[in-house]
Amino acid sequence: MTYCLGIKVASGLVAIADTRLTSGTEVTTNKKISIHQLENHSMFIMTSGLRSVRDKAVTYFKEVIEDQDRSFNKLYKAVNAFGQQVRRVANEDREALEEAGLNFNLYAIVGGQLENDDEHKLFLLYPEGNWVEVGETSPFFVIGNSNYGKPLLFRSLKYNSSMADALKVGFLSFDSTRVSANDVDYPIDVVMYERDSFHLTEHRFQKDDLAHLSLQWSMLLQNSVQRLPNDWMGPVLEKLREKV
Repeated sequence: MTYCLGIKVASGLVAIADTRLTSGTEVTTNKKISIHQLENHSMFIMTSGLRSVRDKAVTYFKEVIEDQDRSFNKLYKAVNAFGQQVRRVANEDREALEEAGLNFNLYAIVGGQLENDDEHKLFLLYPEGNWVEVGETSPFFVIGNSNYGKPLLFRSLKYNSSMADALKVGFLSFDSTRVSANDVDYPIDVVMYERDSFHLTEHRFQKDDLAHLSLQWSMLLQNSVQRLPNDWMGPVLEKLREKV
């Protein structure tokens, strides 16, 4: 499984991707985010799904970028082109995958800014090759194992959050997923993009780099639970005592 998170706030974009790959009992590490940076073309792609499908679609798209990069002056045009390659791979491989009992399930998060975009953009691409763009009310997309990390994002992340706060909440969302699912783990790749900068910044964090934050977060959660008031439990506790 995978945990890839893309966040759009007013000042820029934050992307976080885990690197764990599981195939039966085999566990390996592989990068799940690719970057395209050329002058005023700044774009990243994160993927979730079968690795063979992902690698093939990304390889096809790299060829398109090499030939047609200058024709993509807005990010949605590049997303359309990547969607075409996803459909191409589906046409080539879907039947064989289904015969093997596998589903074609490639999802992608594409973010960045191209020269004619009025601002930074963030898109979610579906296996069918169609897409949606993130909105200000829910300024993030998650692909892969999304059940455990979303509650924290919904509660804590706002469109006017700073990029630093977005990264902090994004890490805690990843950490909540990591402790709940054994198929999501370190290292994690982080990409940050400041609006109108046309420059992507990338960094990889190892488990030892962030273990102290995970521990501190766990302790804060425990303390917060202890500090919550108990008076609301009165009615049910009184019924419990009556039965004793």
